[in-house]
Amino acid sequence: MESGVHTTKEKALSLNLNESIYGSLAEIGAGQEVAANFFKAGGASGTIAKTMSAYDMDFSDAIYGQTERYVCQEKLMKMLDKEYGLLSKRLTARADKSKFFAFANTIETINFKKTNQGHGWLGVRFQLEPNAPHNDIIIHVVLKDPETIWQQEVLGKIGVNLIYACFNHNINPDRMMVSIVDNISEGRVEIDYFKLSGPSFKHVDNRLMSLKLVKYGLTHAAMFDKNGNNQQPSTFLYKKNICVLRGYFRPVTVVSEDMIESSINEFKKDAKVEHDKILITTELTLNDLSMDGKIDENDFLDRVELLNSLDHNVLISNYTEHYKLAAFLSQFTKGKRMSFVVGTDNLRKLFDESYYESLRGGLLESFSRLFGSNVKLLIYPTLYNGQIETSLNFEPPKHLEHLYLYLKENDFIVDIDSAKRNIQHVQSNEVLSQIKSGDSGWEQHVPGKVASMIKDNKMFGYKA
Repeated sequence: MESGVHTTKEKALSLNLNESIYGSLAEIGAGQEVAANFFKAGGASGTIAKTMSAYDMDFSDAIYGQTERYVCQEKLMKMLDKEYGLLSKRLTARADKSKFFAFANTIETINFKKTNQGHGWLGVRFQLEPNAPHNDIIIHVVLKDPETIWQQEVLGKIGVNLIYACFNHNINPDRMMVSIVDNISEGRVEIDYFKLSGPSFKHVDNRLMSLKLVKYGLTHAAMFDKNGNNQQPSTFLYKKNICVLRGYFRPVTVVSEDMIESSINEFKKDAKVEHDKILITTELTLNDLSMDGKIDENDFLDRVELLNSLDHNVLISNYTEHYKLAAFLSQFTKGKRMSFVVGTDNLRKLFDESYYESLRGGLLESFSRLFGSNVKLLIYPTLYNGQIETSLNFEPPKHLEHLYLYLKENDFIVDIDSAKRNIQHVQSNEVLSQIKSGDSGWEQHVPGKVASMIKDNKMFGYKA
């Protein structure tokens, strides 16, 4: 914990003693843990207009309207709409002196048999000045504690931290984000969705905030869709057949595009893949985004802009190893087929045992985790030693040949037949060098839309 962080009680008390902050708290699913912190701190009448817990489904539907699920973002937004609307309607006498807020959460804690994953949505709608338009902060949390009472304790702290951040850290979105876990031990909670909106946060790019969730260690992975909208992974990826292309995309080249297009064709050939449930995503790891140990945020946004312009979803993770990413995704796919698109250079790394020295079971353990997650590797032809290399002429280490043949014969490793064979000479690092040096030859090696965006927006050090 950083020095100077106030305790949960101190935060709640400071809000209670601030006569200009006034609002409602509505909580479903984990008790009234947030409201309880304000009441225990003392002076809660100065802050709380109402607390609410509509636990019965019929009551909840009658008050907030029906949703397909009860623990979802849609339900949270209905709660905020309702509660904030009532404040504005019923407390007109206070409007000139009060900064109104409505806090809401809808939570699923771990059950008695421990067969589910605790998680939930939390949000605050708040004014920064009396009579000012409102702003929203919305988060999704994954609860890691093995007991309900501990998860409730964490939620109480998160709720207080969230409301406190709205009124005390609003000029610093990064501080708002990291303060959500103040006074909470590492490993007890994960935040995999964070979004700020409203007139006070027009300058905030929520795609960048998704990156920072991973950067600050609040989650292992975050994502947004092809339109640049933040998405909560477990909802967005639920029961999908996922095809993942991992890469640098600095910049996106004609090879990158062909890898995606040809892999989709190959993926659809799999009898286990439901065509109406296919989701394609590109993926960037923190390692791929780091230069000299630091992340260039503008460079990151440039890459994302190019991927989004080509209608690609983007996943950001700190999973360098394929088997770790597979394990993460398999939580949501629920047994559906997944595929990773890799070149033979990556295939060579997969069969390099030095990468698995930290695993007790070494390469075999990593492969059991990877392929045990119902993953298939789609091999994109790669230029190696002056010739095109595929899974057919790829040579694994001699002592692993039988393992490789087993995976090949059982279709865990499959070539992408429709891949173009005349563009393998295009290398992204060479294209990047041409962009920086002003050599116009790079334009023929990237999609037309990408070339235009790079020139128009002076991306990657472009020189005319």
